[in-house]
Amino acid sequence: MATQHRFPADRGLTTRMVLTIFFIGLLYAVFVGALVAARVQLGIVIVICGGMLIAQLYFSDRIALFSMHGKLVTQQQAPQLYGIISRLTSMANMPMPKVAVADSEMPNAFATGRNQKNSVVCVTTGLLRRLNEPELEAVLAHELSHVAHRDVAVMTIASFLGIMAGMLTRVLMWSGLFGGFGMGGGGRGGNQNNNNNGAAQVMMAEMALMLFSAIVYAISFLLIRTLSRYRELAADRAGAILIGNPNMLATALQKVCGDMGRIPTRDLRSAQYFNAFYFAPALANGVSVSSLFATHPSLERRLDALAKLDAQMRQQLT
Repeated sequence: MATQHRFPADRGLTTRMVLTIFFIGLLYAVFVGALVAARVQLGIVIVICGGMLIAQLYFSDRIALFSMHGKLVTQQQAPQLYGIISRLTSMANMPMPKVAVADSEMPNAFATGRNQKNSVVCVTTGLLRRLNEPELEAVLAHELSHVAHRDVAVMTIASFLGIMAGMLTRVLMWSGLFGGFGMGGGGRGGNQNNNNNGAAQVMMAEMALMLFSAIVYAISFLLIRTLSRYRELAADRAGAILIGNPNMLATALQKVCGDMGRIPTRDLRSAQYFNAFYFAPALANGVSVSSLFATHPSLERRLDALAKLDAQMRQQLT
């Protein structure tokens, strides 16, 4: 029987996770149905995609660590980091996750894994150098909340299903698996016309599938971004409640986001592919990103939410 963690439940997060998976799964099913209706040969594609989904779900921690250059460390190699995470997991009644460090000047952290027993918490060397122990504790409480609420696993599944439409189309184009569009032949004199008509129909079908794929991807992209922004606010709240100090998390946020602008733009651009999983987005000062496409709520919104939480907690004590 799974152990119940002590992070506060968030019904809004749970509802959004369920709806995100439902709608993205529905979009994916509709897209596959469109391919079947278009008489595309799907056998090999389904096997490949199914295998990749299972691999991403069960090996998401290893994939994330490899992509973000993180390496697992022992308690002897990182005693302070281990001590903080051990203390937090004891407070939260959670299993101890694997601990990793990424050699990067960018101050950041992320958590990944399909459940509490198969999770990894990774911090960068830049974060370790910039934050004191209470601030680091606040960031790690935020990351452990992602694991406890399982939104990391949901994001992994949602992201995979969200890009499946585009990947399916690319695989089909590369491997030449489009087929079955040819028209039935007439007489000998009409063979050339039939061939031309068949080629035109194949081209139109490919264009229609590409357009439909783009629409499916765009909708899923927006659904994932909406979930991503909410889950960061939920993790801020849950982590701050666990340590009992919203102001400490706010201080850590200000430090991390303030120092992000000092990181070389080239490094920030290479890290932006993983923004949805980071504690704070890898954005340089002055970079304008529409809130529609942002993976995180704005710093101002996060600080405002933490300030309101701090006021509520103080009121409860009086």
